[in-house]
Amino acid sequence: MDIFRCIQEIKIHLQLSFDKVDRWFDKDKKTLAYQPSNGGWTVQQILEHIYLTNFYLLILIEKGSKKALRNNLRLDLDSEIKKYSFAKEKFEKIEEYGAFEWIRPEHMEPKGDLALHEIRSLISMQYKQCLIYLDRMKNGEGLLCKTMMTVNELGKINVYEYIYFLSLHASRHLAQMEKNEKEAI
Repeated sequence: MDIFRCIQEIKIHLQLSFDKVDRWFDKDKKTLAYQPSNGGWTVQQILEHIYLTNFYLLILIEKGSKKALRNNLRLDLDSEIKKYSFAKEKFEKIEEYGAFEWIRPEHMEPKGDLALHEIRSLISMQYKQCLIYLDRMKNGEGLLCKTMMTVNELGKINVYEYIYFLSLHASRHLAQMEKNEKEAI
């Protein structure tokens, strides 16, 4: 798949995953606050975790996009575009809840400091930020910066793939929230 189709697919995935996440904010208080029997997070805590993870990933995406745009002045973008192939399959497990061990850093754990409406607003702004980065790098520039991603041994990934990872991570937690909801009934 070429980079321009890749960008479009990432935009579509972002919209779908963020729309699905947003619907969880309208759930009843019982569902949002239900503590699962395994001691896991409540839906509200999961939503806060999605926000926190996005926050830290967006710091890397911001730095990567700036570097990619600077690199466009000295690297051969056309050459990078021609040789790029989106290895979508290497990302498939990221979206699958429980598919691999994922030890998140402590700063990505929910603390309960934010009200639900604040989390919703912040996640909505994060979605818009992702679209802004994709628009800024609409000509393939995001290929010109790679950063190490240790999660599930992804290795060095470009800025577009980081945005895709962010979207997959949000989507990953949908199954977890659905499991909580079913157990709460």
